[in-house]
Amino acid sequence: MATIEFKSAIGRVHFDGGMTEEGKLIRKSKSYRHIAENVTADNLYTALNELASLSSLPFIGAEKVETSEVYD
Repeated sequence: MATIEFKSAIGRVHFDGGMTEEGKLIRKSKSYRHIAENVTADNLYTALNELASLSSLPFIGAEKVETSEVYD
């Protein structure tokens, strides 16, 4: 039976970096490593939102990117 094992997680904050000459949104991001495996969505969003408030760019969203290993 195969098993999935959590390896790491990154919290990524997305910012509005302005517009291109063609009118497309420029997205900028900042990543934060060492996110706990069992962090709640509310706690992670609150922490990333607080970190985003330190930037002069407008906050547009956040995400959690997990890396796992699948083995037999």
